[in-house]
Amino acid sequence: MEAARYRLDRDACARGEEVDASDAGRPSMDQRAHVIENAIQQAIRRGDFDDLPGAGKPLPGLTGTHDPDWWIRRKIEREKLTGLGPPALTLRTEHSELDATLDRLGSERAVREHLADFNRRVVAARRQLQGGPPVVTPTRDVDEEVARWAERREARLREAEAARRAEAEALAALSRRERRRLRKGR
Repeated sequence: MEAARYRLDRDACARGEEVDASDAGRPSMDQRAHVIENAIQQAIRRGDFDDLPGAGKPLPGLTGTHDPDWWIRRKIEREKLTGLGPPALTLRTEHSELDATLDRLGSERAVREHLADFNRRVVAARRQLQGGPPVVTPTRDVDEEVARWAERREARLREAEAARRAEAEALAALSRRERRRLRKGR
């Protein structure tokens, strides 16, 4: 900053202008604009503005409407955050994915605990009066869901056992030489 002030004062003296002692070291608005414009032009010549992210793309958020929550929406999109929003919407999403979530659990006790927690959150969301969309997500019958989970689990185990049996039969059908070659990875 001091170097810029010195240059401006020197240029003013070279043009024959008088530098006011009270304004010494304080450039005028025109002088500041000149320094800034010079710095920008030098950066352009050096290539500092080349290959910036978003080059050639329209500026985001120029829709013409003002959204006071623009910053949180961008953060959610940028970081791909989930589970945020009104409970009515998050519970709908969780309800649609509940069977897959339950299938990843390994014990009946864990399934029951997860279902109890889900039902508790649905009831709590129905009770709150904070506005937003209505909560239409149904609660789940724990015993019925545990029975369905057990059936799906048995079906997966049967499929895995059938696949293992088929692999063993295919391996047994191979000749001794072919089995050796498979074991060696040829």
